[in-house]
Amino acid sequence: MSHPSSEAVVAPAATLTDRRDHLLPTAPALQPLFPEHAVRRGSTVGVDGAGATSLAFALLAAPTATGAWCAAVGLDSLGMQAADAAGITLARFALVPDPGTDWPAIVAALLDAFEVVLLRPPGRADAAVRRRLAARVRERRRALVVLARDVPATDWSFDVHLTGTTGVWEGLGWGAGHLRSRQLQIRAGGRRLAGRPRHASVWLPDTEGHVATVRTAVTAPPLRHINRMDDTSAGVA
Repeated sequence: MSHPSSEAVVAPAATLTDRRDHLLPTAPALQPLFPEHAVRRGSTVGVDGAGATSLAFALLAAPTATGAWCAAVGLDSLGMQAADAAGITLARFALVPDPGTDWPAIVAALLDAFEVVLLRPPGRADAAVRRRLAARVRERRRALVVLARDVPATDWSFDVHLTGTTGVWEGLGWGAGHLRSRQLQIRAGGRRLAGRPRHASVWLPDTEGHVATVRTAVTAPPLRHINRMDDTSAGVA
């Protein structure tokens, strides 16, 4: 009786593994924004607009909940308490608040060890730096989430680019109450969507501090400035 060679056995097994784990865990409410309904390993995701910090955190929460290690670089105003409130598992989360001028090397090193790295660039990065980081992401099959609030998103060639377009807070009425939850409209573009943008309406945060699909639209309260509140002015991540 003939036996298959070791190559014939190993190659199909490797192929099956690649097919099974090429996607990262992604919150169900955010899945419609991605071509494969999840963040793909080896990709760069840009986040900006309304609720950008909360949205970036939400992309890290699901991977850490299932055992992945994640890191955040350059978020000097980010506290562990805010990360915890966003659902990130702190036992598998590392924070580098001030990477200094050598931040590209630090991010590259983190991509060797962490499955998802969140980067808030301290300034504009030249094209060579962006290409090197994108290549490292692909080679290591990691995910790089770039919080592009302070730099032009057009500098980066994101595989998927998520933009919070409008946000409506709930819980604040005529000068009383507390901001409890926010309905956020998100638009997805980028290279992998090839001019076919996607949209989603989510609670971010919901009343539990997490991300959830909007089932019923909320009417904005009679305070005109609420729609313009961002993460900082609302006092949440």
